Amino acid sequence: MGERSISRGNLGSWLAEARDAVVSIFFSAGCRICDQLLTRASRVPICDECLASFVPLTEKVCEICGRPIQSTALHDTGQNRCQICREKPPDQERTYAFDRARSFAAYDGPLVRAILLLKFERMEPLGAWFAERLAEVVHTQGLHGDVVVPVPLHRDRERERGYNQADLIARPLARRLKLPHRAVLLVRTRPRPDKHVLSLEERWESVRGAFATRPGSQVDNLRVLLVDDVMTTGATLDACARALRDAGAKSVLGLTVARAMRNPIIGPSSPEPKGAR
Repeated sequence: MGERSISRGNLGSWLAEARDAVVSIFFSAGCRICDQLLTRASRVPICDECLASFVPLTEKVCEICGRPIQSTALHDTGQNRCQICREKPPDQERTYAFDRARSFAAYDGPLVRAILLLKFERMEPLGAWFAERLAEVVHTQGLHGDVVVPVPLHRDRERERGYNQADLIARPLARRLKLPHRAVLLVRTRPRPDKHVLSLEERWESVRGAFATRPGSQVDNLRVLLVDDVMTTGATLDACARALRDAGAKSVLGLTVARAMRNPIIGPSSPEPKGAR
């Protein structure tokens, strides 16, 4: 019986390799990141080497915003929080409106190009692949939620693009976690400025008060898993979380595929930037 099982396993492996070889010959295509010829059958047009190059955030991270923290900083402070999250304003309960934020990998190298493919080419298989990674983050870290909600685009932007890239991740993530998917729960009421590159101050100003729950939505006492593609300063997740909390959400946990590492954070805990409300 054991030998038969092994033989069947070997046969299955051989057939899979043969299938990939046939696909690579008759439907050859290059990796959308490095242009290397794809030699396997997959709906995700990125080679294994590029997928493996994404750098998961496995080191110690801030318990609030998920930003990686050097071990020396943890030793010096005795806290699992970054400097920004330790220095919350005295008149506020927390630095951010969300309870915690977690990301799959660092926003760097090939992952930047992968995010652009998702954002501008509606690559749904890639969104599903990212959803698998975020589901692993949820399970590994013991996170819990009642509903999955994507960060919304403004209706004009979504009409122009034809889809919301955050929803390409949120929908398959909800299926994997066996949770309700509620893309209509949250809306963006004010569009992003037309300026292509925003300063850190402009990022916070552009999203302040720009989100609201849809009238009639049921949010009371829900633990919301809020999904987006990239977290840079945390401004967007913060603004969405404030709208959800104002509507009665019990907690908000931000989940993003990527986390920008190099930008300093300017937010509620920092002095108001010049010209801001």
